[in-house]
Formats: sequence, C-alpha cells, structure tokens
Amino acid sequence: MRFRLMTYNIHKGIGGVDRRYRFERIIETLSLHEPDIVLLQEVADGVPRWHRDRQVDLLADALRFRHRAFQANAKLRAGHYGNAILSRFPLSGIHDIELTVPLKKRRRALAARCHVKLDGHPRSLLIFNFHLGLAGYERVIQIRRFLSSDTLVHAHHSTAIIAGGDFNDVWGTLGKQLIEPAGFRVGSGRLKTFPAFRPVRALDQIYFRGDLKLLRYFRPQSHLEKRASDHLPIIADFEII
Repeated sequence: MRFRLMTYNIHKGIGGVDRRYRFERIIETLSLHEPDIVLLQEVADGVPRWHRDRQVDLLADALRFRHRAFQANAKLRAGHYGNAILSRFPLSGIHDIELTVPLKKRRRALAARCHVKLDGHPRSLLIFNFHLGLAGYERVIQIRRFLSSDTLVHAHHSTAIIAGGDFNDVWGTLGKQLIEPAGFRVGSGRLKTFPAFRPVRALDQIYFRGDLKLLRYFRPQSHLEKRASDHLPIIADFEII
C-alpha cells in the first residue's frame, strides 16, 4: 500500500514574503499535492489577529480529511498555536510527548497511530510530529526524550514509524548523532526549506523506520509555496511492506 506524507510549517498562514494572513494559500498548497497524511507545525486556534480561525478544522474540512488531531503548545494572550496531524486514515492513541526544557518555550511532540489496510489486512503506522527548540542543546534533550518515550521504546522493530516536522536542525547533526543510530533512515535528504522564498536552511525533516519503503521525496517550490508560508513543505511517498 502506498501513501503520500507531507510535513509543513505553515507559519499560522502568514505569507513568507508579504507577511499577510492568507490561509487560502495553505489550503491550495495541500490541495495541489494531495497528501494522505499531513504533519503541520505552527497551526493557530482562536487568535484574534488571524480571525480566531481554528486552522486545523479549516484545512481538514476544505480538503475532506476525516481524521485530525491538534496539539496546543504556545499560549498567546488570546488563543494559541501548535502542531496538528491530518489523515485520510483513522487515527487512534493520540497523545503528547513532553519535550519542554526549563526556561524555554513549551514544546511537545504530537503522536498518533494511523490505521491502514494492506491486502485487506489491518496495519498500523506510528506517527510523530515535531517542532523542536531553537537552541542546539535544547534539541538534543528533546530528541533523547523522544527516543526514550514509552511509545517508541515499546514499538516492535518492524513497526512502521514516521517522525517528521520542523527540527530546527541548523547544522544537520541530530540525524547523524541521535536519530539514525536509533534505527531511523532519512526520508527527505537535506532539502533546504527556510526561508521559503530563497531557502538556505534544511530545518524540516522526515525520518522513518520499520516496514516502510521510501519511493521518492521532493520539495515543492512554485510561486505558491514560496509565498504561502515562511517554510517550504516536504513531501515523501512511501509504501508499507
């Protein structure tokens, strides 16, 4: 069974060039690439300057994703923003993994189990969605917490697992030093995604483990994606084996 996964820091729908709130550009980006599972970061809910929109529902309803999960992390004076997962397949076991480091912004990973069918037989896919911290030592602590989390530790070695999101990994060291030694493979190369209009940093990543085959990955960078957010999305096509 094949499926398409996208990870995308949508910057609350604020354009990467004009700095205007135009959420229809985010909707159009997802619609254009037709992902089956989407990992989103910086998704707003109830913030007055962004029309008090509950953005996870705007996207899910517009694109007919039946299954969704939202995790509020950063609290504002009114409303908040955080991570979200959209899926065309049923989700269960939705939970948070605490990643907050003292004196730093609140950070959590959003985890879920996605249920698919392979040749008529039920299979499950573990999904982890991240938006890691800005300091190098902070990100190391956060990845170590993820790797020692009960959900990951108790997963069978063949269980299909995807960990993606905005890793803020400026120097590209987290994968080689921590994530790949834990059995993960890189699903997105070192594609530069930030800033969207002229990307110079590979901040967004996809890693995978278990019974998955990576078919291809790419970074859309048309006129639309360059203006919809301050990050470019990354898309990866997988096959469950």
